[in-house]
Amino acid sequence: METAVTKTDTEDKIWGGGNQPLKASYGKMMMWFFILSDALTFSGFLAAYGFSRFKFIDSWPIADEVFNHFPFLHGVDAPMYYVALMTFILIFSSVTMVLAVDAGHQMKQKKVIIYMFWTIIGGLIFVGSQAWEWKNFIKGEYGAVETRGGQILQFVDTEGHRVGLEEIAILNSNSDRVQHDEKSGIWYKSEPTLPTYTIDEIRAGFAKKTDVLIRTQTLTAEGEKTILSREESLRRLQNDAIGIVEGANLRHNEYGTPLFANFFFFITGFHGFHVFSGVIINIIIFINVILGTYERRKNYEMVEKVGLYWHFVDLVWVFVFTFFYLV
Repeated sequence: METAVTKTDTEDKIWGGGNQPLKASYGKMMMWFFILSDALTFSGFLAAYGFSRFKFIDSWPIADEVFNHFPFLHGVDAPMYYVALMTFILIFSSVTMVLAVDAGHQMKQKKVIIYMFWTIIGGLIFVGSQAWEWKNFIKGEYGAVETRGGQILQFVDTEGHRVGLEEIAILNSNSDRVQHDEKSGIWYKSEPTLPTYTIDEIRAGFAKKTDVLIRTQTLTAEGEKTILSREESLRRLQNDAIGIVEGANLRHNEYGTPLFANFFFFITGFHGFHVFSGVIINIIIFINVILGTYERRKNYEMVEKVGLYWHFVDLVWVFVFTFFYLV
């Protein structure tokens, strides 16, 4: 006599996960689904950045020259030092999160509180550091001039060291520069902030600074920017230059192509939003840990779920750091 096989028996043999597939709760599975979808989003952004950089590989800004600031060390050339410190702090916050999750598995409330506190501090330092990097990138350091074709011309001395606009410009006291506001501007639109110097003031100063040359954004075979001769520098500044560029925004970038600034603001800003969101979520979980919510539930799974998210944003930063700063 054959044994009847019910539909329920068949489903159990095929699935076998019950209400907790792969021994993961519903909450953990949903967190993994979110992480997977977010990983695909970041992958698309970084792939677009890679293709764009490859297209403009002969004129892409050099990261060591863009990110060379360090807090309280104004004027000191410290390429990538602060970015490396930011990365270390974020990775270390992942370590403290691992320790918090492990303490939760052991039902040690006080240790969870301590490790989550340091995780939150690390996240806040990273977000603040990223805001500081943005400020320096937007403000700029030396300034440059822009040509009719959108090329960036920077100033260097005979040894190849950058020279700022303030060291070149000869101020013209007779020039009357008026910034249009909404009432007097065209189509009732305010004019952008006026640059510190005019192109004529830069031309006048450059003509007298015989030890200053122009460096283009075009890279040589050795990966260094092309430095023009004195004669060619004078010609380019006189015939091609049309405006002053100070710092970086979505339309102009004193370090090179504006496309670099567009990707930098979007991708690092998108990641920074993830870190900031993670800090807020960590603070909420941290308060619940202090209140003993998870002690009463007899598990710290919420700490583990927010830990998965935190490790994800740390891992994404490793790729962002590699793409923007190292490669």
